[in-house]
Amino acid sequence: MHYPHKLSRTKKIRSIGFRARMASAKGRKIVNRKRRVGRRINPR
Repeated sequence: MHYPHKLSRTKKIRSIGFRARMASAKGRKIVNRKRRVGRRINPR
């Protein structure tokens, strides 16, 4: 049985994590939009 490609946790966090989002203006917009909706954003 073949398993799907497993992305490493570190790479995932670096590409779509909180700090990656805060690095750009568009990412900050995403975070703020999620906060407005009521989603808890937890920076690691």
